[in-house]
Amino acid sequence: MPEHYELPSSPGTVHWGYFDARLEPVLRINSGDRVTVHCVSGEPEDVPPDPSWVLPELREIHGRCERGPGPHILTGPIWVNGAEAGDTLEVQVIRCSLRQDWGWNLIYPGMGTLPEDFPEERRIYIPLDRGSMTAKLPWGGSLKLRPFFGVMGVAPSALRGRLSSMPPAEHGGNMDNRELGEGATLFLPVWNKGALFSVGDGHAAQGEGEVCLTAIETALSGTFEFTVRKDLALRFPTAETQSHFITMGMDPDLDVAAKQAVRRMIDLLANRVGLAREAAYRACSIAAELRVTQLVDGNKGIHAMMAKEMFSERPIFNAQ
Repeated sequence: MPEHYELPSSPGTVHWGYFDARLEPVLRINSGDRVTVHCVSGEPEDVPPDPSWVLPELREIHGRCERGPGPHILTGPIWVNGAEAGDTLEVQVIRCSLRQDWGWNLIYPGMGTLPEDFPEERRIYIPLDRGSMTAKLPWGGSLKLRPFFGVMGVAPSALRGRLSSMPPAEHGGNMDNRELGEGATLFLPVWNKGALFSVGDGHAAQGEGEVCLTAIETALSGTFEFTVRKDLALRFPTAETQSHFITMGMDPDLDVAAKQAVRRMIDLLANRVGLAREAAYRACSIAAELRVTQLVDGNKGIHAMMAKEMFSERPIFNAQ
């Protein structure tokens, strides 16, 4: 029978600002198990002045954990028994919920989409209502919340050593794809035995592009179901929602990222649906939606979304 584990955020269960295949797992599970993972968000500079707002483990993590090159505090890694390099890790996002009643947004000098227009550091705190699932905006009005984790990834190849958590890549990481919320399924290529999955960077809501550098950053809990897929050989993160298939491109050049996303959608439709490549290219042109994932993480992102209703059968990620 599959098990359901709970993984808290604490100095012993997080790593701050990096991915590394040499990290020891903090939890070992079997394929098919579920884990409820609790995450925190924010560096010391991001903490509001009122201490009653702040989760106690966040201050403990700040005081005791090594601060890496990136900003994200990630819970994990989780070792999945049976996962080997060359496999695919299927991660179903079963639940995604707020852990606190506030979030923050930051403009930082030299970063974001328009650093030349906004050169000064500015940070604001935004009240979140867990009952109505809305944010109270400082300029008036409210925003419907759409929680998701900005960072979900496995350990990169050991040959790459320690990587900053900032740029997303073939291991996933800081994808900042708002489609990967509750109900989505993410497929990550496995680069190391055990996969070594980590998660963090909670977002209460984010616009496509995340143009000023940050979303409404906050602490989230997520429940995930992990399945080792021996029948899928992916080289880059791919995803599925109830209504769409999603392929991704990531590169400092947005044009290159767009080409990557389209080529990967063509590959998906050719290899999993059986379309001829020319037909798949035409399908992308007449039906796919190319969206800007984010513009601010070094490797910029484009994701291609293809509606499942385009196809009478939908077997793309079912086990063969």
